[in-house]
Amino acid sequence: MARHNFAMASLLWALLLTSVGCSNAGSQSNGTVPQRPNAPDARFAAYWNQGKGEITRYALEQARYGEIRSGDAVLIFVTEDFRGDKQVKLESDPAGKDVIPVLKLNLTKKFTTGIYPYSMMTSVFTPVALAPDTRAIKITTSSQEWCGHTWTQFNLRGGKYDVQEHSYFENEADLAFPMDAAMPEDEVWARIRIAPGTLPIGDISVIPGTMTARLRHIQPAVEPATAVMTVLPADSTGAKLARYSLTYANSGRSLAIDFETEFPHRIMGWSETYKDGFGPKAVMLTTRAVRTNSLMIDYWTKNSTADDSLRMELGLR
Repeated sequence: MARHNFAMASLLWALLLTSVGCSNAGSQSNGTVPQRPNAPDARFAAYWNQGKGEITRYALEQARYGEIRSGDAVLIFVTEDFRGDKQVKLESDPAGKDVIPVLKLNLTKKFTTGIYPYSMMTSVFTPVALAPDTRAIKITTSSQEWCGHTWTQFNLRGGKYDVQEHSYFENEADLAFPMDAAMPEDEVWARIRIAPGTLPIGDISVIPGTMTARLRHIQPAVEPATAVMTVLPADSTGAKLARYSLTYANSGRSLAIDFETEFPHRIMGWSETYKDGFGPKAVMLTTRAVRTNSLMIDYWTKNSTADDSLRMELGLR
């Protein structure tokens, strides 16, 4: 995977602590994060531009069909050069091309429901030169299980998202529609890793996560939400933690992501609560993911049988 030097500017975590106006565990804020550009500093370049990607495995408890299922979630972060015109990874001479450095996130989930397995993946391409009004350029989500598969894609063009959905379900098949470019929930993960001081606080408009929308058979749409930043007690290693949470007014769904306040802002886990299941089996359940293992590695070169042991290092079956 090619790497190119990124233009850097400093971001002090104090901006976030100032914006949330708190320093004690449990404090919250409904204020506004300062509206200023927040590109990463030199630490970002040293960590992310070393020709490797960060792979982190999480123990997953996933709500599905009114019950909790055990599985694995994996967050894969890696920097890439992205073509803004075609909205694909750059694999040619960059001269004369619209090249945008991005932090790519691949989020995967694998779990079983009775006899059959689910395999889901979301890819998000977020510009490294991040400001509060910056949006992910492209988002894709696919889901495969024994009934069939589905695909959702967002492309940012002209200040709006062009959305496509393809599904084996009759009422969801082959849809295409525009959407206002509100902040996508799927972008929050990369925003935490790049510049958490740009996370909005208070009453905002959000596009809910595409993976959960797929599981709930809900067509993506902008929804009102309340965003809160909470400073948490330090963990057992002394690491300082914060929680960014979104609560949606219309659906009653909530998402909370816990992360380290110090660079590189590792994501320690998340929880997501909503009414899961259909008909009389629909109940409020909470999906949880807890960080267990992590590797910083050029994983795209580790594709021989001799590399199978690396999955054990990640805690993957």
